[in-house]
This record gives sequence, C-alpha cells and structure tokens, in this order.
Amino acid sequence: MHSTNSLTISAFDLPEALSAKADPALIAGDERHFAAIAECLEQSIAELSDRLEAERKAPGGVGREAMDRDAEIHRLTARLRTLRRFGLDLCLGRIVPAGSAEPVYIGRLGLTDSTGRRLLIDWRSPAAEPFFAATHASPLGLASRRRYRWTRGRINDYWDEVFTADGLEGHAALDDQSAFVASLGGTRSDRMRDVLATIQADQDAIIRAGSRGALVVDGGPGTGKTVVALHRAAHLLYSDPRLGHRRGGVLFVGPSRPYLAYVADVLPSLGEEGVQTCVLRDLVAEGAEAATEADPEVARLKAAAEMVRAIEPAVGIYEEPPTKGMTVSSHWSDIWLSADDWAAAFDAVEPGTPHNEARDQIREELLTILMEKDDSDAPPHLLRKSLLQDRDFIGTLNRAWPMLEASDLVGDLWTVPAYLRKCAPWLSPDDVRRLQRADAQAWTVSDLPLLDAARQRLGDPEASVRKRRHEASVAAERARRADVMDSLLQNVEIDESEGALGMLHGRDLQDTLIDESALPTAEPDLLAGPFAHIIVDEAQELTDAEWQMLLLRCPSRSFTIVGDRAQARHGFTEPWRERLERIGLDQIDMTSLSVNYRTPEEVMAEAEPVIRAALPDANVPTSVRSSGVPVVHGSAADLETVLDGWLAERPDGIACVIGDPAFRARPRVRSLTPALSKGLEFDLVVLVDPEAFGAGVEGAVDRYVAMTRATQRLVILTSS
Repeated sequence: MHSTNSLTISAFDLPEALSAKADPALIAGDERHFAAIAECLEQSIAELSDRLEAERKAPGGVGREAMDRDAEIHRLTARLRTLRRFGLDLCLGRIVPAGSAEPVYIGRLGLTDSTGRRLLIDWRSPAAEPFFAATHASPLGLASRRRYRWTRGRINDYWDEVFTADGLEGHAALDDQSAFVASLGGTRSDRMRDVLATIQADQDAIIRAGSRGALVVDGGPGTGKTVVALHRAAHLLYSDPRLGHRRGGVLFVGPSRPYLAYVADVLPSLGEEGVQTCVLRDLVAEGAEAATEADPEVARLKAAAEMVRAIEPAVGIYEEPPTKGMTVSSHWSDIWLSADDWAAAFDAVEPGTPHNEARDQIREELLTILMEKDDSDAPPHLLRKSLLQDRDFIGTLNRAWPMLEASDLVGDLWTVPAYLRKCAPWLSPDDVRRLQRADAQAWTVSDLPLLDAARQRLGDPEASVRKRRHEASVAAERARRADVMDSLLQNVEIDESEGALGMLHGRDLQDTLIDESALPTAEPDLLAGPFAHIIVDEAQELTDAEWQMLLLRCPSRSFTIVGDRAQARHGFTEPWRERLERIGLDQIDMTSLSVNYRTPEEVMAEAEPVIRAALPDANVPTSVRSSGVPVVHGSAADLETVLDGWLAERPDGIACVIGDPAFRARPRVRSLTPALSKGLEFDLVVLVDPEAFGAGVEGAVDRYVAMTRATQRLVILTSS
C-alpha cells in the first residue's frame, strides 16, 4: 500500500540521467495537483471506512433490502481497496486541451475533493478518451499529453507529446515516441505489468467499442490483444448499464491456468473485481480431471457442433409418455388415466424447463387430471395425498420420465452403439465404432461440451428434492411462528378490532418474518450464467462444440472474441466471420491489430519465416522497436550456462524455458510447454529443440508462439 499522507516529499523520483525533467518549471504544477490528490485520498479513505463500518453494523434486512446492503458493502470495499492499493499512482497522466492552460488529469478511478473540484477523471469516461486515442494525425482537440511511469508510488519517468505549436511550452520530452517505445522494453515479472498508461489509439478504439453483437479482435503476437480484452471488460461494466452485475455481468475466458494467474492483478487494478474468469474446463465439473483425447479422429468427431446437438434426441428418448392407460387408486375411488391423459400431461411441460425439473410439473398436471375426474366427496388435500401413495402410478411416471445424470447420459453414448446411432444418425458405422470405449466415464477434454450440454438440458436431479425440503422447511417455520404469535396474543390485552388480530395471523406478515436465506439451498454456480457479455481470449483454439458451451451462457450473443488465426494449433483456414456464423453468431464486427509492441524486430525476423512456411497468409504484425540483441543459437548442453549468465547479468526480470520437460523451474525462471506459454511474455525465452515440437501446422504454430513470447532476448538451443 502506498502512503496517502499529504505530500512532504516530491511525487517525482527521477534518476540523475533525467535531471532536466526535474525542472520546477516542468513539474511544479503536477506537484501541487498531487498534493491535492493526496489530501483528498486521506479524506476519501477515512469517509469510506466510516461508511463501510456503518453499513456492516446496520441491520441485515431481508430480500431486496439485504441484497442492496450486500451490494453497497461490496462496492465500498472494492473502492477502498483500490484507493489503498494505489495511492497517488491512481493518476495515469494528464492532457491539456488546445486553447486551455488547465491540465485535465486522468485516473484509474474518478476523484472529486470536498469542494466538488474534479481531481481525476475515470479513464473509462468519454472525457478521458483523448488521453488514449489522440494521435498526431488526429489530436482530438489536445495541445499536449503527459504520461507518468510509477515505481513504488513515485514517478521515475514521464514523457510528453505535443500536438500543437503552442503546446511546446512547459514540456520536457520532444522525442515522445522513442520514450514510449523505450518504456515497452521494461522488465517483466510473473504477473502482467501495469499497461493502462500506455494504451495506444488502435487499442483504445477497440476497448471503447459497443457491446452489441460479436466483436472480433484479430491480431498477431505482441499486439496487445490480452490488454485490450481485459481493459474492455472493465470499460464495458463502467459504460454499459445493460451489462451490470445484476443483469448478468461479464465472463472472461482464458486459455490456461498459467495465463489466468499471469493476468490476475489486471482487472482489480482497473477497479473491477466482479468479472468472473475461467478456463473452459471450469465450466464442467469433470473438467478438472479430464485427459486429452488420445485419438485425433475421435477428437475431430466430438469437436463438431452437431455432436452437441445429439444431446437433445438422447434426452428425448426418456420423455415418451406411456402408450397404455392405467387405473389409479385412492382411498375413495379408482380413477382411469388414459394414454391421452399421459400425453396431455407430458405436453404441459413449460418450454425450456430442464428435464429433471419438468417431472414435478408432469406429476402436478397428472394429479389435476385425476382430481378433476374423481367423483367422490374426498377432501382435495387428502385425495391428492392418497393418489401419491399409489406405487404403480408413481412407478410408471418415474419410468416414463426418469431422473437422469449428465454423466450417465453421455457415458451411454460411448458404450451403447445402438443408442449413439439413434441420437447421431449422421455418423458412419466406422465413426460409431471409433467413438465407443470400454470405460464410459473416462472423461476427456473433448467430452466436456457434451457433458455441459447434457447438464444444461437435464438440470439438477436433486433440484426437486431440495425444493420439497425447502417448502417443508418454510411450512415448519411458518407453523412455529404461528404458535409463537398465538401464545403472544393470548397473553396480551388487545384493545382493537378482530382486524388487528387478523393482521398478526396473516400469511403475508408471517412470511416477512421468515428468513429464507437461512433455509437449505444449493450453492450457486457462478459460471452457469446467463452472462450479459463474454470475452474469449485465444479464441482461435475453440472447437465448434466448445463454442456451444459459451453460447449457452450468453443468450444476448454479446461477445468480444480475441485471437490470431496464425496461432491456432489445429489449423484455422477459414475467415473468422465464416467460422463464427457456422457456430451460431450472426451480428459480427471485425477489427485488427497489426502493430507489435512487445516482440523486438530481431525476434520477429526469425519467427516470421517459421509461421509463413505453414500459413502463408498469417497476420504477422510489424514490430515498433529493436532490442539490438540478435537471436542466439547454441547447444542444448549450454542451457544452464545461458540461464546462469542471464541471471547474473540481470537483477530483475523473468525467463522461461520452453520445450524441455526435464527442466525444473526456479526463481525467475519458468518451465512451460509451448501450449501453456500462449498469452504470456518473458524477458528471456530459451527454446530447447524446437523442431521436436512437431510437424505440420501444429508444430509450426508451437514454434512461432514460443519464439514470440520474448520481449528482449531469444535463445534457441538444439541437441544435435
């Protein structure tokens, strides 16, 4: 946490080499503004702490009141955490509008002092857009822009960009682009570094784009796709009221666990802690232990979207009404239930009701039919109870509409050939044989979309049991409170009409006194959806079947799809639009990032021929900087020497060895496969035997991805 005490020392800690930038004529105005920010932060933190304490001490309430209180506590806690975490470095930079002498300061959050003076404008607001989007070709009304680089709560560098001739006064750095480019070469760590202050115009335009339909962001390595995706999540939640947490919120899907760990700090640093993040495996309980499909042809068959559609007929087989009528007995009479009555009850299920939850609806409809046919004088509630005791009736219902488990349903497809043929008639006999396996529940990653579709279609088999338990608990609680009221009223003299007694006995009043949150319920599945918007990074890797998992969770079809066709390990030959229309999206906008801010020219010169040999039309971005360090080739026997030399030379930064399973990670040196390195970046990358990564498109993509993780230095070692 950075101190927010009123400034007694300078907010600037510029090295000797930048002493010219420490001229008071250049930074005195900033110093005064930071002093005001520090004072305001102290007051804001004190006020937020008091409000948070008051909210926590306030009565919890029930229903909507309790939800509003919890939401307010969450909001106050998140803002307080952000203010304490950043202190003065909430400020990203400043802009000076043309014709104005007053700078406007841009922050991670908006900040207003007690007099109403705006000290910081939230980076997501329209007023802050020129800070990110202005270029020399299109200055958006700016005279100048200043960006700060913070280290441990103080500014160790800043650079100015001047857009008008009269904007030169009071600015230090006229080599604005070279200063910015130099900043991109800073050392990395095991978490994505703070990049908000260096968002570029092409990236900002995508971050601020609307949320309707699907927006595809196609870009090669180092173009900032992940940066765009994360900042877009924060911007959408701030700017689009249709995407708020109460309206579904935002789901962010990443490619791997190392990737999610790498980007874990970014959204909280942007003031957003409510975005759900996951990998596709997390959407299904079986995903944690699922293995990779060993047979590529089996994986190909299961990857098709039509395979997921086999779930509907697979469930439908278990939803056939009896074709013969039966007599249902009660204590008072025998009632005939015809085949037409069964069919009518099955047809009464509300559209969209999951299979397992629909059986209660069918049972209630059958009871209604039976009670309407009954001509006895039995009390309705006793007749109903008696009908439910007819074992033949209940047994027939359970057989005609059984409770099903998703794992059993999908497992049967892989072990009962006749069942698979009936549910997927497009499969050839050879395909059916190939998909069969000995262990029905030896789950693979390729099974997950089918398991997910089955679980969504079937619903929770325990939901009915929980519902009845819940209703029984509410009834018991209601009865207990009624007894208490009766006892209370018997011991109190009431000088009012019977209407007052009626109010005290009233069901509505009793219900308000019952705390249903304390009654037994199921834990909510935070990844079940529906979500208002889904952001998918490294989207080129998703199969058609895996896309169905996400479409199920986003009825609005509002997506941000981030990827690079040239980084698809299993090939991606068709255009994005064609691919996405095939899986079920229709309103699609395309945008592209073509500037490589991460990977130096020396590395890209080596990587480009690798990918073009397999994919001639690959979207290979143009690097904006050179490291001056050539790519080094050597022997795999020199791995330890290379690492020891780099670690001794560099007191900070992080390296990664890619392609050597025997290498054990150590401090500041990771060890990853090419697939797990996707989306990450390192100061030094050492590739070991890259030709062993494989042949064809998959091997070329793995080599290309691994090479382009390097931000400063690439070393390629071979065993031969």
